[in-house]
Amino acid sequence: MRDPYQILGVAKDASHADVKKAFRKLAKQHHPDQHPDDPKAKDRFSEANAAYEILGDEKKRVQFDRGEIDAEGKPRHPGFEGFAQGARPGGFRRGPGGAEHFDFNFGGGGPGGFDAADIFSDLFSGARGQRGGGRQMREPGADIALETHIPLETALHGGKARVLMPTGKTLEVNVPAGVEEGKQIRLRGQGQPSPTGGPTGDALITIRFEKHGLFRIDGRDLRLDLPITLYEAVLGAKVESPTLGGKVELTLPPHSNSGRTLRLRGKGLPAAGAQPAGDLLVTLRIVLPEGSTADLEELMRRWRDDKPYHPRAELYK
Repeated sequence: MRDPYQILGVAKDASHADVKKAFRKLAKQHHPDQHPDDPKAKDRFSEANAAYEILGDEKKRVQFDRGEIDAEGKPRHPGFEGFAQGARPGGFRRGPGGAEHFDFNFGGGGPGGFDAADIFSDLFSGARGQRGGGRQMREPGADIALETHIPLETALHGGKARVLMPTGKTLEVNVPAGVEEGKQIRLRGQGQPSPTGGPTGDALITIRFEKHGLFRIDGRDLRLDLPITLYEAVLGAKVESPTLGGKVELTLPPHSNSGRTLRLRGKGLPAAGAQPAGDLLVTLRIVLPEGSTADLEELMRRWRDDKPYHPRAELYK
């Protein structure tokens, strides 16, 4: 057997914690249940266990460093022949049906002793069970990714949404008020079943917003194009503006150009958890009256002749 320090990849002066950390990494990497189609995984796993049997036990490590025992824990001279008596290093055995399982029979477990079972209970807790008298990985089933589309009003008040599963089953999802687009809601145990008898996977439901007739989504903010008259734009006015929660009065400053954006704070998506409420960004769009208006045309001709101005001048500087 190779030098246990080389097997675990640690220095001679490595601490017990570093040794344990190195072994955990190798054990998880080479565990046979993780590599059922790799016959060499069992050998690499056994080698790592044997190395940790020496270096994970303070007494054995000291004896190995002094040359009193070899890499397999056997005495190097007759004075230490009794050391390994009764030791039962872990190994693979066949259970019912011919399946091979690894047994952790290292003894010790006291202060400074070696207890690989403790490490493996940490590494694979919740993911293994008894099968055929041995320990075997029980991996969870795969998660399922799905989407559901909700109206903006559901995001405002919260509510229910339905999602169709690949099996044809329909699930109801509780949507919290203030949910953002792209938010995922996890439905535990609604995913794929485990092929090894482990827990069922989850369904991950991504929230999407239905297209709204008035509002556009911008993070937690909403955007709205608000039509206004020419005289409202020139003279200023108080006009009604729709919001997700109802109408509000909006003050238009005099000489407001088309394209100007006014902010209504707190009128976007509502606050949710640590997220503050979004705003409603209202962009003004000047709309001329329909049909031919002789008075307006005459007024514009006088403006053109008497008070010309050049709104596009900045484009050519």
